[in-house]
Amino acid sequence: MARTSPAKDISKLLTLVTAVVVILALYFARVILVPLALAVLFTFLLTPLVGILERIHLPRFVAIFLVVGIAIAAFGGVGWTVGNQVLDVTNQLPSYKSNIKAKIDSIRNPHNRKLDTAADAVKEIGKEITEASSDTAENASAKAGKQTKRAAIPAPAPVQVYQPASNPFESFNSVVTPLGSAIIVMVLTIFMLAGREDLRNRLIGLVGRGHLNVMTQALDDAGSRVSRYLQLQLLVNTAYGVVIGLGLYVIGVPNALLWGTLAALLRFLPYIGSPLAAVLPILLSLAIFATWTKPLYTLLLYLVVELLVANVLEPLLYGAHTGISSFAILFAAIFWSLIWGPIGLLLSTPLTVCLVVLGRHVPSLSFLNIMLGDQPVLSPEAHYYQRLLASDQTEAKHVLEEYLKTNSLEELYDSVLIPALALAEQDRHHDDLEEITEKFICQSTKEFLEDLAEKSKEEEAAAVADTPEDSEALIASPRTANESRESACVVCLPARDEADEIVGIMLGQLLVRAGYQAQAIPIGTTSEMIAQLKDSRPDIICISALPPFALLHARELYRKIRTQMPNVRIIIGLWKFAGDPLKAATRLRIDGNDKLAVTLAQTILQADVFRGIEAVTQDVPAGATK
Repeated sequence: MARTSPAKDISKLLTLVTAVVVILALYFARVILVPLALAVLFTFLLTPLVGILERIHLPRFVAIFLVVGIAIAAFGGVGWTVGNQVLDVTNQLPSYKSNIKAKIDSIRNPHNRKLDTAADAVKEIGKEITEASSDTAENASAKAGKQTKRAAIPAPAPVQVYQPASNPFESFNSVVTPLGSAIIVMVLTIFMLAGREDLRNRLIGLVGRGHLNVMTQALDDAGSRVSRYLQLQLLVNTAYGVVIGLGLYVIGVPNALLWGTLAALLRFLPYIGSPLAAVLPILLSLAIFATWTKPLYTLLLYLVVELLVANVLEPLLYGAHTGISSFAILFAAIFWSLIWGPIGLLLSTPLTVCLVVLGRHVPSLSFLNIMLGDQPVLSPEAHYYQRLLASDQTEAKHVLEEYLKTNSLEELYDSVLIPALALAEQDRHHDDLEEITEKFICQSTKEFLEDLAEKSKEEEAAAVADTPEDSEALIASPRTANESRESACVVCLPARDEADEIVGIMLGQLLVRAGYQAQAIPIGTTSEMIAQLKDSRPDIICISALPPFALLHARELYRKIRTQMPNVRIIIGLWKFAGDPLKAATRLRIDGNDKLAVTLAQTILQADVFRGIEAVTQDVPAGATK
């Protein structure tokens, strides 16, 4: 059983302790860190505007005070407008009492109101008859009992509630604390805008000593991503608020300006902002409208606009500007809300962007990019192989289909399926792959190849059917190339095992698509495969070999074929070989008339060279290939 070294255990423990210390520091130092983080956020947002004013030769401090003044005026104007609208809504609420009561009654009693009125009248008549018969017998005794109880019960003592005197310092503190925080944020923002280059250089000198390139790239990446994200979010949320305000105005909901402004502001809060913005207008529409139609329109307005913005507009505009996944945004919103409260929720996305950027540029923090980033963690070949290891054919096929949407079949074979089979071969030779799993991987891949071949035939048939009749007037050289391919027989031969056979099937499919007569011989003994070769009488033989384990078998098979069939041309496919092809050709002892290829595309090109097709213009590598 492998043992971990004490140094690794200590390193893991230190990492855990450091993480706990950082989280505790973020929590207990939030009084200092929250204004600082807000100032940094406003600095990112306002820096482009300051830069524009500086480019028209305004002094920096003039540009800064102008931009900050405009921002303060905008916030003040929005606050004043929202406050007046809130007062207006508060004053109008009593006039909506009758509609509210009618809605509540309709919910409590959803049946036919006429029948309910008749039933209530019958109940009252029955109650009066019953009370009349019982009152005559019990009237005297009831009166006597009431008088006795009144005499026994003492008069209640008066109760007075005294409000304790309010502390003037507490009320003063409730006003001064937010105001003081706002002033601190404003002052920090001004000084950060004024000395942003100096702060950048000091940060690089503090953290990036010996890593100037990495630190510079990280700062530039973080700055551009956060700045673009904030600007785009401001633009999107403003448009969102305008659409909501106009929609509510058309529906007839009063104070539409208030609700549009709140929608734009609250949407800066991830996930919960939009629902919070929709609650009050929907409740107000229920109160002011006598029917249910317009409240339903209000609900649909928020749903439709939010779905369009969140699922269409934001992915289109944001794109790779944030670089964080949806799960990371949700996790960050929860984490920073617990640490810093509502301000943490507002800052969660920009702070997470900075963490992802650090994970991309600092190797020791790469786990942050893996956990929070939006880039695929697994390559297509690893994803495909991992899904087959989990016996998930459906998702494995989905990986291939997604890759085919942007790549050719040849690229799929060369860049996904062959590397995935190479991974399986490595695990098999290291005894990490069970035999039943290996068979499942090979069988599933063969089935996928059959499906792809059928789909390719259908596409070719459809293309031929759509070809106009006058397309026969093509130039002669392509027709000559096709005739040369059709007259050539190519046989693909596995060097060692079933993985080599599967790659041979891929090569055979691509050769058929290119116009050759091709077939793939299944794995068997060397004598059986050579006997099938002789029966096929091929013009070209392709030996399929996945390195490094099939190298010696490919050399032995090549030697036997060359001895028994001296006139045939041979291509050895050493798929995805990462070494020097010239050295590999020397180790395989390839004759001067034969060639080595490392991809399926090179193999087809080399087959064209053997057939003397002039249309081949690309170089094929070595050993090889020239």
